[in-house]
Amino acid sequence: MYRSLSLDDMGGNTELLNVIDVEATCWDGATPPGAVSEIIEIGLTVVDLTSGERRDKHRILVRPARSTVSEFCTELTGLTQDEVDTGVSFADACRLLATEHQAGIRPWASWGDYDRKQFLSQCDVTATEYPFGHRHTNAKLVFSEAYGLKRRQGMAGALHIAGLPLEGRHHRGEDDAWNIAALVLDIAGRGAWRVTNTD
Repeated sequence: MYRSLSLDDMGGNTELLNVIDVEATCWDGATPPGAVSEIIEIGLTVVDLTSGERRDKHRILVRPARSTVSEFCTELTGLTQDEVDTGVSFADACRLLATEHQAGIRPWASWGDYDRKQFLSQCDVTATEYPFGHRHTNAKLVFSEAYGLKRRQGMAGALHIAGLPLEGRHHRGEDDAWNIAALVLDIAGRGAWRVTNTD
């Protein structure tokens, strides 16, 4: 259940927003027996809503514990098994989000609700503390509202509608977070950005 929050509700620490995009292990077809979809990359862009700027671009590689990177996943994301093997554990990634990126304090956004649900599910299965607070905005939904669209758009389609370029590689977490952040600023520039509470 979402409810909108005003700036006063957010305790004054509202100018910075974490925009998150994750990539996870995936397959062309059915999930292999015994495997599960796990986060392998977390892209994070810090947005300053006051100045209207994208501040910082971060990337956390995450080493999967119960699956491997398929050829299909590499074609989609560019990520390889060798690359993600150099990453941190999921628990360490969540700690990094909390300690280095103030994930539990800042409001955050993602394109759609997949990223939030993936974190919730993976934290639950691995008994890892959920790193985020409850102030999450589904930017895809708010974009649709801002533009009066009947159908919610994928990130690339939304960039086209907004007249913004797709920077970097689509389906690479750090680049997608950067592009989503541009859409957040576009929505904010239209006076339509809102932070919601998932409680």
